[in-house]
Amino acid sequence: MTESRQRKIIHVDMDAFYASVEQRDNPNLRGKPVAVGGSRERGVVAAASYEARKLGVRSAMPSVTAKRQCSDLIFVKPRFEVYKAVSQQIHEIFAEYTQIIEPLSLDEAYLDVTENLQSIPLARDAALAIRGKIKQVTGLNASAGISYNKFLAKLASDYRKPNGQYVITPEMGPAFVEALPVGKFHGIGPATSAKMNSLGLHTGLDMRNQSLEFMQTNFGKAGSYYYWISRGVDNREVRPDRIRKSVGSENTFSTDLIDFDAMLLELQPLIDKVWRHCEDKGTRGRTVTLKVKFADFELISRSRTATDAFGSRDALATASADLLRAIFPTKKAIRLLGVSISGFVEANEETSVQFPLL
Repeated sequence: MTESRQRKIIHVDMDAFYASVEQRDNPNLRGKPVAVGGSRERGVVAAASYEARKLGVRSAMPSVTAKRQCSDLIFVKPRFEVYKAVSQQIHEIFAEYTQIIEPLSLDEAYLDVTENLQSIPLARDAALAIRGKIKQVTGLNASAGISYNKFLAKLASDYRKPNGQYVITPEMGPAFVEALPVGKFHGIGPATSAKMNSLGLHTGLDMRNQSLEFMQTNFGKAGSYYYWISRGVDNREVRPDRIRKSVGSENTFSTDLIDFDAMLLELQPLIDKVWRHCEDKGTRGRTVTLKVKFADFELISRSRTATDAFGSRDALATASADLLRAIFPTKKAIRLLGVSISGFVEANEETSVQFPLL
């Protein structure tokens, strides 16, 4: 698995994006520990400034825990429309350098600059120029990882955060990966990491010492991917037409719920939000997933895949309600519900209706 042409790939990741936007727009927040999210008892941190991170505050942390970690923490309500507008500015800057852009979220993307629009020979210099332009236009800092494939570029972007960049050359790749704990590999979550550890796989080198057959036997299709990235090989292209695999919405309740009808009522605005995305994008999904978090923080999910894509909001609501009904009676109260849809297909002409963007 060798490349006929060496790619030059940059992974750009904005530093503490939501929190940095808030600090930019409100000078009183600069240099202070800031959390974007709800400060109420049941709130969750959506993003934390670097000042807050140094004190142990992390995204997805319950607000109560975050406040215990940092008594001076300042909570700011999220302004997603502002973040989307800034993200659009950043993507317009990307487009000045390359047309091959694969957005991963509002604050990160892969860029293929092998043949870039500015004719900059070194990807390192292209990354410096892009980061400089982002700072000039938005006032925000970006970090970048530069390498010959996506896997290593993403690893590299974490290496000099915040406001830095790092290059992993083809000569460095295999050695860089071999000392890496398996839990640090992007795409390997806690459950897979624990399974690898139980099999004696603790580092990239441990993975590299296994046969392809061993990895596929123990990890299925993903085993092949793990086998190659442990050797610094990743032939995935930067995909400018990358399609979002799922869209979802969730809500943590102000008090734990035990009543089915109360939960069904709470599901409705989540279903509305998911369906609006389907309408906006002209897509329909075949799989609906219900996410449930109990009062003791146990997390479960239940899914249903239809033969045909869900063609209406009511069909999505019915499937979601059936999934919720299937977990009743429940012995534990529920603190969070979420609904997501995946398995997207293009809406046909009869069902596709154009609506203005949110």
